[in-house]
Amino acid sequence: RLSAGSAVSTSPVVRPAGEGVRKPHHTAQPSNPTPISQPLASSKSQASPLDFSTEQKTHSPTCGGAGETRGVSKGRMLGATCLLLALVTTVSCVTQQPPNTVSEDWVWNNLHEFENYEGPFPKNIGRIYSKLHKPGNTTYILEGDGAGILFKVNPNNGSIAVYRTLDREEKTKYFLQAFVRSSISKDILGLATNFTISVSDINDNAPKFTQEVFKGSIPEMSPNGTSVLKVTAHDADDPTVGSHTKITYQLLGKEQNFIIETFSGIIRVKSPNMDREQKKDYEVFVQAKDMGTQNGGFSSTATVLISLTDINDNPPHFSHTQYKFNVSEDKIVGQEIGRVKAEDGDEGENARIIYTFIPNSNFFTIKTDANTQEGVITLKKPLDFEKLNRYKIEVEADNPTPGSWMTKTKAELLVTVLDVDEPPVFSHPFYSFSVSENQPADTQVGQVKAKDPDQARNAIQYRLKTGGSFFRIAPDSGNIYTRVSLDRETHAWHNITVTATEVSKGRVSLMIHSQALVAIKVLDVNDNAPRLKEDYRPFICERQGPGSLVQVVAAVDDDEMTTAVRFHFSLGTRDSNFTLSNNGDNTANVTVRLGGFNHKEQPRYRLPIVVSDNGRPSMSSTGSLDITVCPCDQAGEAGDCRTLRQPLTSKVNLTVLLISFLFIIILIAIVVLILYQKLQKKPVFAVMKPSEIQEQLVRYDEEGGGEMDTNSFDISVLNSLRARGPRGARGPIPETLPEVVPEPVPVYARVRKPQADMGCVVTMKKQEADSDQDLLPYDTLHMFGEEGTNSVADSLSSLGASSADSEQDYDFLSDWGPRFRMLAELYGAETPWGGSLEG
Repeated sequence: RLSAGSAVSTSPVVRPAGEGVRKPHHTAQPSNPTPISQPLASSKSQASPLDFSTEQKTHSPTCGGAGETRGVSKGRMLGATCLLLALVTTVSCVTQQPPNTVSEDWVWNNLHEFENYEGPFPKNIGRIYSKLHKPGNTTYILEGDGAGILFKVNPNNGSIAVYRTLDREEKTKYFLQAFVRSSISKDILGLATNFTISVSDINDNAPKFTQEVFKGSIPEMSPNGTSVLKVTAHDADDPTVGSHTKITYQLLGKEQNFIIETFSGIIRVKSPNMDREQKKDYEVFVQAKDMGTQNGGFSSTATVLISLTDINDNPPHFSHTQYKFNVSEDKIVGQEIGRVKAEDGDEGENARIIYTFIPNSNFFTIKTDANTQEGVITLKKPLDFEKLNRYKIEVEADNPTPGSWMTKTKAELLVTVLDVDEPPVFSHPFYSFSVSENQPADTQVGQVKAKDPDQARNAIQYRLKTGGSFFRIAPDSGNIYTRVSLDRETHAWHNITVTATEVSKGRVSLMIHSQALVAIKVLDVNDNAPRLKEDYRPFICERQGPGSLVQVVAAVDDDEMTTAVRFHFSLGTRDSNFTLSNNGDNTANVTVRLGGFNHKEQPRYRLPIVVSDNGRPSMSSTGSLDITVCPCDQAGEAGDCRTLRQPLTSKVNLTVLLISFLFIIILIAIVVLILYQKLQKKPVFAVMKPSEIQEQLVRYDEEGGGEMDTNSFDISVLNSLRARGPRGARGPIPETLPEVVPEPVPVYARVRKPQADMGCVVTMKKQEADSDQDLLPYDTLHMFGEEGTNSVADSLSSLGASSADSEQDYDFLSDWGPRFRMLAELYGAETPWGGSLEG
C-alpha cells in the first residue's frame, strides 16, 4: 500500500502483450500544444496511473474529476492510489499530435514533492513510461520548469528525481515535457507529453499582520461591546491544506478594558467607564496564531494604540469665587483692565467657554480670548472716581457645545476705581465768539470756563497758547479781550487755543493741563466804499446814434458781500453826451445820449461814474470810463481805431518757444565745434605751386638711424653735381673741397655708400642753393607728423630762410651730445676748409 508523500517505485513495468495498459485516445488537436493549465477533461480519454503490480491484469480505476470507475480491481493498490490522488494534485498529461492521428502511449504516475525537504539528494519522486522507448536504442529527455537543475530524468528508465529543496511559497507547480529520442539518429520519436510536479505545503510560515502598529480611537465612556477597530493577519501557507492558514487572535497580558473576537480580529470595549480626563491613551498587544484552535503552530504579535476622544462631560468652573481689580479713573476706553479664567477638563470644542456679565454692565465688556479661553475685561465708558468708585458685577462662564449639561458657572467681579489728579475740564470742548471790526483794543470778546474735576477743586489759571498777537485772556476769569483793533477785510476769522491749568497751594502745575479751541468771527462794518469792477475802456463808432449801448459796468466792495448789498450807479457830470441807467442787479448800462461824434475833433471822452452802497453809513466812490471814438468801417463798427489801439498780445505757446530756443543753442554749439576743429588742424607742409619747388619725397615706415646711417636712402641724390659745377653759383668753390665726380645714376638708383664726405656734399648743396638767386632750391622733403615749432632749434628747412641772412645762433647744438656733433659742425662750427657756415 502506498501512503501519501511516499516515493514511487522505479521498477520496470512488466505486462503480457496487449494487457494492463490503457492507451489514451485523443481527438484531433491544433498544431499548438494544449496549455498545461487546461483541465484534463478537455481530452476525450485520460492516461491511467502506472501499475506496479505484475499480477494485475485489469484496468486500474481512475480517481479523477469524472468520478468514473471502470472495472473494480482486486489489487492491493486501489485504496492507496485513490488516497494519494485525493491528497495531491494529479498530473495532467496532454499529448501533442497532428490532426487525425493517434499518439503512442505515455504512462506516468502522480508526481509531487513536499517543500522544505533538506535531503539527502537526489530523491526519486516518480517515473514516466513510453512505449516508444527501447532500452539501449532510445533515451528519455526532460524539458520545462527546473529541468536539469531542480529535476532530472533517468534517460534509460524514466525515473524523475529532485535535486534541491523546494519552497511552495515561491512556486507551487512545475510544468515539464518529456520526449523519447533515438540514441542513433538523435531524432525525437513520436510526440512529447506534458506533466506537472506539484509542491505540497507544510506549515512553515507564521501569520503576518498587515500593520506593525494599529491605531484606533473611541469616545470616552463608550458602552460595553463598542467596536474599536479590526486587526488582520495573513498566512503565506496553502489554505487548502489542513489548518495551516486558519488564524485565531487573542490579547496578551491581563487586559481589563478591551476584548478581541477570536476569528474576526475585532477589538471591542470591555470596560464602559474609561474617562479621558483620567487616562487618554491605551496600548494593547495582539497575537495571531495559525493552525486554528489546535495546539502548536506559528504566531506573531502586533501593537494596537487606542485613544479616547473627548466628550463634553465636564462643566467649566472658576478657581475663585471673587476676582478683584483696581482701575484708575483715567483709563482709556477700550483698554484691558483684567482677565478671568474658568477651567474646563475637556478639550477642543468641548473646552470652549463664553463669558457674560449678569446683568450687562454699562461700563465694562468681557470677551473670550480664543487662544487662552480667558475672559478679557475692557473698559466700555470713562470712569469717574468722584461719581462712582466701586463696581460689583457677576460674571458667568458657559460651555456652548450642543448637548452639554451642567455647563454654567458663576463668579463675582469687584472693580475699584482709583482717584488720579485729572486736568481741568472745560465747560465746552469748543467755543465760538464774534466781535465787530474796528473796535478799540481791550474789547471783550467772550469767556471760557474750566473746573477741577477732583475732590480738591483747585483754582484754574488760563493762558493763550495761540492767537496772542490779536487777543489776550484774563488768567483768573477766562475773559478774552482784543489786543488790537481788528479788520475783517484782513482776517475774517481767528482760531485760538486756550490752556487751563490747576493752581494748588499757590503753585501752577503745568504738567496737568487741558486745552480748548476758540473760534472768533470778526463782524463786518461798512467801512469800504464800492468801486468799479474793472478799468473799462470801451470804443464807439463816430456814427453811433442815441440809445446805443456803450458799456455795461459792475462794482465790487471789500466789505462782506451779502445778498442784501445793493450798488447804485450815477454820472458824476450833467453835461455829457452819455446816459447811465441802473439794472437793479448791481450793474448799469452806459448808452449814447445824442450822438454826433467826430474822432478828429474829440477822439476820447472821460465819463465820471459814482458808485454807492446801501450800508449804514452809505459809502461811495467815483470812477472814470474812458471812451474812445473811432472811424466807422463798412459795417458801422469802430474797427480801425480798435485795431490800432489794441495792445499787441502774443499767445505763442511756451513749449514752442522753449523748443526754438533749444534748437538755436544746439545750432550755435555745432558751429562753434566745427570752427574749433578747423582751427586745430595744422597743414603737414605748405602748399606751393608745382613750379616753385623741385623735390623728392622720401617716405619711411620707421625712424632712421641718424646722420651716420648712410644705407637708409640714396645719398647720391644729394651728390648730383654736373660736370661743369654748380649751376648759377655766385661764388667760387673753396679749393680745399675734395673733388667729387659722381657717375650719372638715375634718381632712384640703388642705395650705396657715397664716395665723398657727407659734410662736404651738404655744404656744397647749401652754398649752391643760397648763392643761386634764379634757380629754385633743390631740397629733399621728409614728411613728419608735425612741424617742430616747439623746439628751440625751430625749423631746419632752408625753404623759408637763407643761411646767408640768418641770425640764428646754432652753438647750442654742441651741447646736445655726440649724436648732434656733425649737425653742430655744419651750422655752428668750422667748415673743413676753415671757414664758418654763417660767414
